[in-house]
Formats: sequence, structure tokens, C-alpha cells
Amino acid sequence: MGGVLFEPLKGGGAAVALDEIEISILRSLAVQLLELIGPGEPEPAEDADPLAVLFASDGPTEPPSDPALARLFPDAYGGPGAGPKEDPEELRARSSEFRRFTENDLRTRKREDALAVVRSLDGLDPAGEGAALLELTGELPLRWLGALNDLRLTIAARLDITEDDESSVLFRLPDDDPRKPMVMAYLWLGGLQETLIETL
Repeated sequence: MGGVLFEPLKGGGAAVALDEIEISILRSLAVQLLELIGPGEPEPAEDADPLAVLFASDGPTEPPSDPALARLFPDAYGGPGAGPKEDPEELRARSSEFRRFTENDLRTRKREDALAVVRSLDGLDPAGEGAALLELTGELPLRWLGALNDLRLTIAARLDITEDDESSVLFRLPDDDPRKPMVMAYLWLGGLQETLIETL
């Protein structure tokens, strides 16, 4: 794990060679992400009025208490980017209303992205100690990009990594630090994400 990165496919898309351990790690992380996100919303009936479904949407109004979920589903208003003259109560009210109408759809999309990763990996069969070639075409590269980003956000929350202290925390951990395997996974996922972006 580490030197495995995406390369462009002729005609569009991306490919990466993964061995059995790498497939297992990626699949395990994607399944854990699915468990964290939770079940999706039930599909509306085929004859349901789309406008009625939209306005009947009753998602959560409060941000998640889990730090990882809070990074996956951040407030739309307020936070570090809010101006000093903004009324905190008004920002909270606007965030709650926005969350109510959007979070369920966002959860569904994130679940679909993670499921696409699991299904892609389930179709691979590395021979012996060799590697299997994963080819992503169509909508799969974007699905993978979404899932890789969500996995990195989740790991960063668990490790309490912010953009400001990322490099100092990541590159100075001793080998016997229990966080080291997750840090290595975080860096590897970053390399996969970066090279997948470059191929698109």
C-alpha cells in the first residue's frame, strides 16, 4: 500500500492495480463508511407528486454529534467562514432549515458512492499474489472520488486532523503509535484521490 495510484485509461476513465490486501482495506473502509452513514431514505411511490415529496421532506435539523458525521454533513451557514456581523441565531435557523431539506439526499448520494466502491471491488479477483486491474469508466470515477473524499474526511475526524496541522501530525508519528495505520491509510487514500482527479 502506498505506491498504488490511478492512471488514465485510453478512451477515458481510470485504472489501478490492487492486490488482495489493498482490495480488503478499501472494501473494509467503504463498508465502515456505509455503517457510519446509516440506512438511506425509502424510495417514494412511483405515482407520488414530486413537489409534495420535496416539501414533505423531513430530514434532521440539528448537526450530527459524531465528529466524523459532522464533517460529512457540515452546516451550510455559519462556521469558520461566517462574517463577524452575522447573527448566530439566524445562521443556526438557516442551517437547520437547509439541513432539513438536503441531508437525506446527501446521505443517499454518499451511500451510493460507497456502495459503488464495494461493488467495484467485489468484481475483482487478484490471481495468487498478483494484482487485479480495476477499471473505472462512466460514472464510476466520480462515485469513487466522492467515496475517497468521504473516507478521508472520516479518518481525519477520527484522528483529529485539520488542514492546518495535517503535515506536522501525519509525518512525525513514531512507528509504534497506534494511530500510524490509520495515518498511512489516510495518506494512501489521498494519493488515490489526487491521481484519480488528475485522470479526469
